[in-house]
Amino acid sequence: MGAARRALWYIESHFAENPSLADIAGVVGLSPFHLSRLFQLSTGTSVVRYLRGRRLTHAAHQLAAGADGILEVAIAAGYASHAAFTRAFSEQFGRSPEQVREQGLAGMVLVEALKLIDPSTPCTIEPHRAHRGALRVAGIGARHTAATVASIPSQWQRLDEAHGLGAQIAYGVCGNNDADGGFDYIAGVEIPASAPVPAGWQAISIAPREYLVAWHAGHISAIRSTWFWLLNDYLPASGLTLADAPDLERYDARFDDRSGHGGVEIWLPLADTLHLKEIDPCE
Repeated sequence: MGAARRALWYIESHFAENPSLADIAGVVGLSPFHLSRLFQLSTGTSVVRYLRGRRLTHAAHQLAAGADGILEVAIAAGYASHAAFTRAFSEQFGRSPEQVREQGLAGMVLVEALKLIDPSTPCTIEPHRAHRGALRVAGIGARHTAATVASIPSQWQRLDEAHGLGAQIAYGVCGNNDADGGFDYIAGVEIPASAPVPAGWQAISIAPREYLVAWHAGHISAIRSTWFWLLNDYLPASGLTLADAPDLERYDARFDDRSGHGGVEIWLPLADTLHLKEIDPCE
């Protein structure tokens, strides 16, 4: 997995922590100098400029949503004063924070999460079939298109800030696809069927069903390449048919959310009704 793609994933997952160029370079295993060169060649922008743009874009969304205090938004974005934040914000977007809070985001050129195209990557372990019982997942939800899918790691960042995942098993739930490629994504954890949903979270209840379970062994930022292989190569050859039901990503103790390595299970819902022995999802 390329260093530029790992850097993009790390920035999107950790921009709220205001990582430095050296921090990001250390994660991807390059010197700051070589990461700067590679990132510029891969994306057409610098690491620092992109990171600043993503943080200010996040701040713009907060302001447009009616954030009470501009100073609080400024501090969260890594600025020590209202004046410094206003100056950087105005230079980035051509309007002041006050204007965005009053007028919204219409007409603004935001810095959306970048996405590099991944090749198709076969699973290193043969996918298998399994039955999963009823599941209820709650967490940070958002609607995505191809233009915004690279921002999914920021949902995990928000979930960890609110919940503190630790070693708990977590689920990425993809569903409600539309003809234009849009879909809903929830970064969440399993909760009891009768448990209340925390304020600001979304929840989904998933009925028991059969799944095709595949293992993505690479860096998490490359998971789309495994998805592509499953949908484009494996499934057509297998004769299996997918159901119109949510897909799952299952993150257990093997996954390291600091490095993005460790692997993740992909659970694809199957349309047929072959009854298999139910497995414990924690095994």
